[in-house]
Amino acid sequence: MDIGKSLMTRLSPGGRHGLASSEQRDPIGYAVAALNKLAQSDLLDRVGRRTQAEQVVFTSTREGFRTVTAASRQFKKAGGKGAGTRAPAAPRKGVFDLTPTEDEQMLVDVVSEYAEEVVRPAAAEADEACETPEGVLKAGLEIGLPILGVPEALGGISEERSAMAGTLVAEALSKGDMGIALAALGPGSVATALGLWGTEAQQQTYLPAVTEDAAPAAALALQEPTVLFDVLKPSTTARKTAEGYVLDGTKAGVVRGAEAELFVVGAALEGKPVLFLVESSTAGLTVEAEPSMGVRAASLATLRLEGVTVPTDAVLGATDGSTYTECVRLSRLAWCALAVGTGQAVLDYVTPYVKTREAFGEPIAHRQSVAFMVANIAIELQAMRLLTYKAAGRAAAGQEFTREVALARKLCAEKGMAIGNDGVQLLGGHGFVKEHPVERWYRDLRAVGIMEGAVLV
Repeated sequence: MDIGKSLMTRLSPGGRHGLASSEQRDPIGYAVAALNKLAQSDLLDRVGRRTQAEQVVFTSTREGFRTVTAASRQFKKAGGKGAGTRAPAAPRKGVFDLTPTEDEQMLVDVVSEYAEEVVRPAAAEADEACETPEGVLKAGLEIGLPILGVPEALGGISEERSAMAGTLVAEALSKGDMGIALAALGPGSVATALGLWGTEAQQQTYLPAVTEDAAPAAALALQEPTVLFDVLKPSTTARKTAEGYVLDGTKAGVVRGAEAELFVVGAALEGKPVLFLVESSTAGLTVEAEPSMGVRAASLATLRLEGVTVPTDAVLGATDGSTYTECVRLSRLAWCALAVGTGQAVLDYVTPYVKTREAFGEPIAHRQSVAFMVANIAIELQAMRLLTYKAAGRAAAGQEFTREVALARKLCAEKGMAIGNDGVQLLGGHGFVKEHPVERWYRDLRAVGIMEGAVLV
């Protein structure tokens, strides 16, 4: 793939993002061109500078916000009857090599710059407001985050199965802030699900809106507020009727739930977990704010379904539980990537801190207990990354990755939390105050072992 030639094509005038509809898309060129366009605009100057009157802040109590779901745009139903377009699996190299390809590395560089220049400066305010600033989300749209997992044939930028690229993007974004990463990746997760399992009619109905400049918010709703929740045995139920299906239940931890226009809801149908597409304009849906300990910028909400009726063609994928199970695995993989990125942010922050912070006349890094703690963070972080990349690589190649993602999630949930705790400990009193971001990362990392769904790669 000629990156330079493709990039020049995108920077030239003509067509959306400088590309005629008949030309082939290059995902990296698209992203670099979009970032270049973003850098030349005044968007970065506007991020985080909205007036108080323009801010929509979630209340700090459950009872303080309750409304029907956002009025959905009228998705134009398409009449395709095929199985849908799928991106081919990535070719297997036959060697254990987790080094990103040149294209993947360029993509990581683009997203990393977005995370550093746009996401991180807005993170503290977004955490306080329980909402990601509109300018930050718009910048994510401009670099193509929602269509990362959408096949080229459907207007996206995915030439082949993008689990590895999605993992790298999630990691890079969460180095800026995990909550904002969730808010930015949520709509793209629904688009990826449609690309993986949607029928031709479903893809033609919903994906055109996602590929527009003003892509709608969308959310993956699997989590439930029940004790000892088992994601593979949802309490939300789906009952078949002559008109379609009736859904009843409650979903928790729904990213940007109050503004989402399309939900992918997990429910039990005849004893099997199944995914359903539910538009926000459907009668019987209500949403409550769900301010959380961590990932507050994701605007988490509780979604209630009371006699929600959806048509027969609202089922996404198979009804035998296989599609739902794969969705859970890809979601857990995404959470592992988020943990790796946030853990890296902790390491990058505490390393220079302990070298410059002095106690008893010398940097605290000279103390073995401090040096060993930092080294342990680096060791555990590398183990988390290796397991996550291995699972992502197998998923991208269309191979079985159940064992790999289970190991990665186990390690990332435990060690990610330990990294956050050690980061706070290394900063001493500074680790307990909001002047430093480590306390926020500590709260965010707690979500890795609790949350299900919300995002997938």
